[in-house]
Amino acid sequence: MANENIDSPVTREPGNKAIAEVLYAALACGDTSTVAAYITSDLEWWFHGPPRCQHMMRVLTGKSVHTEFNFVPRNITAIDDRVIVEGWEGDQAYWVHVWSLKDGMIMQFREYFNTWLTVRDLRISSSVWEVKAIAETPTIWQSEPREHLNRSLPGLVLAI
Repeated sequence: MANENIDSPVTREPGNKAIAEVLYAALACGDTSTVAAYITSDLEWWFHGPPRCQHMMRVLTGKSVHTEFNFVPRNITAIDDRVIVEGWEGDQAYWVHVWSLKDGMIMQFREYFNTWLTVRDLRISSSVWEVKAIAETPTIWQSEPREHLNRSLPGLVLAI
């Protein structure tokens, strides 16, 4: 895993990771009732990538069936109230999903398709109460090495 070497001051939450694992297992077999049990009715959604690649949101809204795009997680990482799930299929499809949870329910979903993602911790330091410059903030997660794909992709930073 590419993320094992990143020093992270944030806590890991295995409960949220387990919820993500159940969610993807339910998606793989078309179990919509299990998926719906973990997602709030007012889910906040954000997408980055080609519009035709909004695969997860189409599945979640019922506009496509679970067999149209196979989400096979290659890496699942829980960081505080977020779970980052990453996967790829050959050279053409690379995706990252960021799920934000509260009390075991998914409140927010960010879908990145064919986009490299870096997650940085921009929270205020409790000792000095000032926001750090982005170059000084720790990277707490980043996309798998680019060797998996033989092409370049746009990159984004998700600040938490």
